Amino acid sequence: MRLVDGSRVAIVGGGPAGSLTAIQLLRLAREAGLRLQVIVFEAADFERSGPPGCNKCAGILSSRLVDRLQELGLRLPQEVIQSEVNAYVLHAGGRALPVVRSDAGRRIITVFRGRGPRAASLPLPESFDGWLLAEARSRGAEVRSARVRSVIRGTRPAVVTVGETVEADLVVVATGVNSRSPLDPAWGYRPPPTETMAQDEAEMPGELDPDVVHVYFGHPPGLLFGAIIPKGRYVSVSLLGRALAPDAVSDFLDGHGLAALFPGGRTRACGCWPRVAVGPAGGYFADRLLVVGDAAVTRLYKDGIGAAAVTAEAGSRTAIERGVSWADFNRGYAPVCRAIAADGRYGRLCFALWDRTRRLPWLLRGWERAIRAERDLPDEARLHIRILWGMFTGDMSYRRIFWLSVSPGALRGLVRGVLRARRA
Repeated sequence: MRLVDGSRVAIVGGGPAGSLTAIQLLRLAREAGLRLQVIVFEAADFERSGPPGCNKCAGILSSRLVDRLQELGLRLPQEVIQSEVNAYVLHAGGRALPVVRSDAGRRIITVFRGRGPRAASLPLPESFDGWLLAEARSRGAEVRSARVRSVIRGTRPAVVTVGETVEADLVVVATGVNSRSPLDPAWGYRPPPTETMAQDEAEMPGELDPDVVHVYFGHPPGLLFGAIIPKGRYVSVSLLGRALAPDAVSDFLDGHGLAALFPGGRTRACGCWPRVAVGPAGGYFADRLLVVGDAAVTRLYKDGIGAAAVTAEAGSRTAIERGVSWADFNRGYAPVCRAIAADGRYGRLCFALWDRTRRLPWLLRGWERAIRAERDLPDEARLHIRILWGMFTGDMSYRRIFWLSVSPGALRGLVRGVLRARRA
């Protein structure tokens, strides 16, 4: 099973995973001397504000993703960039711990997936997803505005919409986890486990810096972490947790003394309850079928769009260079997905260590002292700053963060920080 001249690829979903798959397939096909027909099916209108054009995401792009886009010749237009993050402030145990970007080349960017909040005023912010889908179209992909009802298994799988049935030599599913999978049960696909976010958007309070993300822990019950993310004229309030109550955002703002920052304490421009994948799916490839992005596997809690880019590249390369059978994807694509899932296990260890740290005031003060002691050191010696920056930006693998956290240099710095804190 191989793609040949004139082969048709149907991509279900025009978000970052689908658009990047189209771009990668067309690029690699050209390099291999193949002409492909690539059709992207997308029902959302990324030119609209609010839910009709939104893909329910906090909208932070890691520097690793920005670098990948540039390698593909994709340079983010200035109008798509809402804010460039220069610092994170971690709020824990009644203390504020600032972590400032030390490498100007490591850009952390915030974007809107659609055209901004439901109540956005003119001019509307530009859509990241809309820009990326337009880039796929400019490179040769055909974009059809249609909702896919099902993907039927067969000698050549078929994509079924309300108005047509399209057979393809390869179907790529890039629907994420916030919509029903279109795959017929005969494929044996099992969606990934998920956790729930609560996300609101509001006008940017004048008291907040436009290039600083604030991260909070501990309240309300079930919260893993919450963040206030600057996005130009707006901010996103994003909470990730387990069994969050319906009024979780209001409770979060009240509990951390933030309600007064927003008009009336409750006014919001938009809000949603998206799901995020926290583990791999099952049956995410088969003969002539490939699932990419969140619907297959993603990075734990951070840099989901970056993980979508990784799966899009690995899946596309396998399809062009190896073939489109189950065996081809098992050899060329599955190892990349398993590596992402394995890194998530390191991520759980990292978050467990951080949860323990923030619950012990003497240890938290030690971390703060260690970070202060590193501020005048060269970047390679700023171990604790790099650890926290990597944790909360998604700019470093969890595996690397974990081993850096338990390295002799980091442990020595932490012990010195704890001793300084006790003497103070």
